[in-house]
Amino acid sequence: MKGIRVLELAQFTFVPAAGGILADWGADVIKIEHPVRGDTQRGFINMGGMKLDPARNTMIEHPNRGKRSVGVDISTPQGMQIIYEIAKTADVFLTNYLPAQRRKFKFDVEHIRAINPRIIYARGSAYGDKGPERDVGGFDGTAFWSRSGIGYSLSPEELDGPLMQAIPAFGDSIGGMNIAGGISAALFHRERTGEAIEVDVSLLSTAWWAAGNSVDYSLEYGKAMRSRLPTSGGNSGNPFSGNYRTSDGGTINLCILTPGPHIRNTFTLLGIPEAAEDPRFCEVRALMQNWKEASELIAAAFRKHSFAYWRQHLKKLTGQWAPVQSLLDLTTDEQALANDMIFEVEATDGGLPLRLVRGPVQFNHVPVTTTRAPQASEHTEAVLMELGLEWERIEQLKSAGAIA
Repeated sequence: MKGIRVLELAQFTFVPAAGGILADWGADVIKIEHPVRGDTQRGFINMGGMKLDPARNTMIEHPNRGKRSVGVDISTPQGMQIIYEIAKTADVFLTNYLPAQRRKFKFDVEHIRAINPRIIYARGSAYGDKGPERDVGGFDGTAFWSRSGIGYSLSPEELDGPLMQAIPAFGDSIGGMNIAGGISAALFHRERTGEAIEVDVSLLSTAWWAAGNSVDYSLEYGKAMRSRLPTSGGNSGNPFSGNYRTSDGGTINLCILTPGPHIRNTFTLLGIPEAAEDPRFCEVRALMQNWKEASELIAAAFRKHSFAYWRQHLKKLTGQWAPVQSLLDLTTDEQALANDMIFEVEATDGGLPLRLVRGPVQFNHVPVTTTRAPQASEHTEAVLMELGLEWERIEQLKSAGAIA
């Protein structure tokens, strides 16, 4: 993306995450922030009961790494003029403001295209840019988790109501990646045809794509899938697929979807090789018919040893499995680290570097190298001088409160 300029007029995580990904890929992303308040998310001091340090705010760093911040008051005519001047130089305009706000402040697609007909105009929204709720705002907790059906599907029906979303900006980060992909396709289309197009991604559509296999099933059979309460045992019809508890309370997930070729290897590694000779389990049809009995044998085998034991011992398993880990556990996972899934940026407080998660795409095995998220309005003067504004005009704009 080197040589591509993105003008981002957005807050929170969903749409800014797209800008963060594009910045990772080399784009020059100019983030517009209010000259006094900055991005609203900068004011967060806790999230889901977890304390946030304003000087080391990872909720700002995650979606905003690698960008430059320009402080502009878009409610002023002088401020909007600055937006237009940056838009003239940009390849992409990226926003999550609601339609009424875009019209009010005159940065809807018509006004931006009047300034730059070749610009890709990308919108992120809660529920889509069409339909009766086009003007309704939302967050991933409402649109991605609750309304989409994901929260319902992941909540066992035995519970007294649906689970709350436990991962902040869960749908936002997925949706941001979708926007970045859409922008990439739009830029490719413009390169091939000369046509600048619009890109729309909603949190609702992001959720339905993420859950697409289950949604398709529901459309076909008129039934919604649900999570089950935790058990130590196999799934119905396949004892080689399920969660099994270890002697010290850990959990191993077996996910051998085609158990036939792995029957002997699996039972042998579990310390019950005789089960592979048992006519109830020795071939796949019998194994699936007698899955409950096999599940009980496997559960008993897992209870004999610790989580750490099984993590090492099962490396010889020919089928698929995984240790059930926390997100914190993953930060020391040797496979995650070997694939550069964490990188560091300097911290504004001068303390230890901040460790951040890279995007899911890697090019030529090269780790991400980028800068920290900007402080609010950090690059205002530098960017405006690049545009050719004289210092006298910059001072006038500052005095008028149009810029930081």
